[in-house]
Amino acid sequence: MDKVIIATDSSAYLPQEYVDRYNIPVLPLTLNWDGQSYRDGVDIRATEFYTRLSKSATIPTTSQVTVQQFLDLFTPLLESGHKVIFTGISLGISATYNSAVIAKEQLGNPENLEIIESKLVSSALSFLVLALARASEEGASMKDLLELAPQVYPKIGVYFTVDTLEYLHKGGRINTAKRFMGTALNIKPMLEIRDGKIEAVESVISRKKAITRMLDLVVKQVGGRTPVRISPFHALCEDECLEMEARAIELLHPVEVIRSEVSPVVGAHVGPGTLSLAWMAG
Repeated sequence: MDKVIIATDSSAYLPQEYVDRYNIPVLPLTLNWDGQSYRDGVDIRATEFYTRLSKSATIPTTSQVTVQQFLDLFTPLLESGHKVIFTGISLGISATYNSAVIAKEQLGNPENLEIIESKLVSSALSFLVLALARASEEGASMKDLLELAPQVYPKIGVYFTVDTLEYLHKGGRINTAKRFMGTALNIKPMLEIRDGKIEAVESVISRKKAITRMLDLVVKQVGGRTPVRISPFHALCEDECLEMEARAIELLHPVEVIRSEVSPVVGAHVGPGTLSLAWMAG
């Protein structure tokens, strides 16, 4: 029996070695900037993007994966007899999920194609994608994988801190984070992805305390469960990210560390200086 193909989008910013290892199709979202369109992670990479963004007077906009992109991916796979599961960026952040559902409808709602609303983004999404891809590699059926996804979701979490709320504010994706607007410049917000949306957790004074608090929150959420997987990821603050990673390894003793960056399309809404830690436990 052929394994079920697990597909995702570029917001996961899954390192290439994992994409290659598990043959995961990745559909790019689109970045629109100064009259030009860029495929996320294809035409523009993270470091290049954040370096330019930090000096730019304009803030790019983003577009979801289109219905046609999904049709171009799904059609040949289904015609070849493959079974496919797509899970991508949270519906609370992007309309990509809706595009996938429309594409499935246009294909006649084939039984061999399933769309899962992840309620996740970035490396937290990567953990779900990898859990499904690894189970598929071991022979899990479509039914098995659809039952696995909701079991994996509660094991995953992500906290992050941003240098400024300017990007979240202008992108309209701050939700309860808006209560931090107008605070002193040295106040650093702690945020998380909760039920598919960006939500505020608390605020602390100074970047250093924000990183320490983020580690404390992750340790609390992991709650001694094992095995632990972590993914430290960042937007143009690699040194801080590596330092945080080292501390997280000491505290959590993970069986896997996935280093990544915030994808340009996600980064357009959080900005350079974003530092994040995702985990999967149990």
